[in-house]
Amino acid sequence: MDDLKNKILGKMRELTLASFATVTEDGKPWVRYVAVKADDDMNIWFATFKTSRKIRQVSANPDVHLLLGVTDLPTAASWVQIQGRAEFLEDAETKNAVWYSMLEPMFTGPDDPNYIVCKIVPYRIEHYSMNRQEPEVWKV
Repeated sequence: MDDLKNKILGKMRELTLASFATVTEDGKPWVRYVAVKADDDMNIWFATFKTSRKIRQVSANPDVHLLLGVTDLPTAASWVQIQGRAEFLEDAETKNAVWYSMLEPMFTGPDDPNYIVCKIVPYRIEHYSMNRQEPEVWKV
């Protein structure tokens, strides 16, 4: 695995908070926090409610943007900005694979009918560091 991919995965291999941006039905940007985790193929996963507005927004425009990697300003060394295409999955295998205990206050379990999983396949990731003006870029 190359150095840049390792740096990027280091930011999102563990469950982390991310800003997730979509486009509303009337063409306006909308950002919210989601808890994401990436797999070794760079796919990004998070859980959400089946009735959330992000479902409608992604259905109309699957191009999304995420920003993650900084938990507080004093330790902000690097971060990533991710462009990708999102889709929602609700098959039992995916729901079980993405499930984790912190979802228990929101859902009754992985078989909860209101629980759905978002998968984001990145096509461009910019890795920024405090000591660099220009990002390192990973693309498909």
